Amino acid sequence: MSNTTDYVPPKIWTWNKANGGRFANINRPVAGATHEQALPRGKHPLQLYSLGTPNGVKVTVMLEELLAQGHSGAEYDAWLIRINEGQQFGSGFVAANPNSKIPALLDYSNGDSPVRVFESGAILLYLAEKFGTLVPTDPALRAECMSWLFWQMGSAPYLGGGFGHFYAYAPFKIEYAIDRFAMEVKRELDVLNRRLAESRFIAGDDYTIADIAIWPWYGGMAKGQLYEGGEFLQVQEYTHVIRWADEIAKRPAVRRGRMVNRVMGPLETQLHERHDASDFDTQTQDKLQAKA
Repeated sequence: MSNTTDYVPPKIWTWNKANGGRFANINRPVAGATHEQALPRGKHPLQLYSLGTPNGVKVTVMLEELLAQGHSGAEYDAWLIRINEGQQFGSGFVAANPNSKIPALLDYSNGDSPVRVFESGAILLYLAEKFGTLVPTDPALRAECMSWLFWQMGSAPYLGGGFGHFYAYAPFKIEYAIDRFAMEVKRELDVLNRRLAESRFIAGDDYTIADIAIWPWYGGMAKGQLYEGGEFLQVQEYTHVIRWADEIAKRPAVRRGRMVNRVMGPLETQLHERHDASDFDTQTQDKLQAKA
């Protein structure tokens, strides 16, 4: 492993397991299952397999918003996938998502042959279309919503995989890499700040899946909640993003969705699995530990 400027890539790359930094134990250059492990199945048609990362939070917020609107068919079981333990490489999860990334959704609404949906943006769009909500019907507004949704899907690797990795997780600090991704993240925050200076929500006057997709990533970054990088990026400059992030954070469905499959933070904010609406009152980690 080299962190000097004299590194010359070899003609053929080979996998060095020591190179991966914090996540070296789960990163690998091949796909497929590493072990047999069936996925659990609960009582609801919608089965979510996830973790409370920004990508996972998108889907649990979406489901809680649907339930808040009265869509009883959006009741779901949320199962915890501990990616630091490699559970995403179990055979059942790989069958649900060949890319072995959370979240993955199985929809059993039509029987025992489920519809599988993977990639968080695809899940948001699938649920929005299934329940007919949170996506505009006007063609121009729908196009705006879709554009911002796909903007987030394309930009998040810069924030998470780029800035987050090199600033917070890499085994040593590389000035060029941090500068490159910090510049890009600040540009993206500026893109959002300019948009939100002229619009209450991302796609216009109404709250949509574009907001649900972008908020866990860029709302969290603007509030200094990701990678301990708020001061470094001077996120207080993005006042319109902060205004928007604060408004969304106050939504009851967002507060609930952020708790599901969460394994960090205060115990009262962690609901490792969610199988019923009452779980928010009875199954958070503070209450489970008190019972034990």
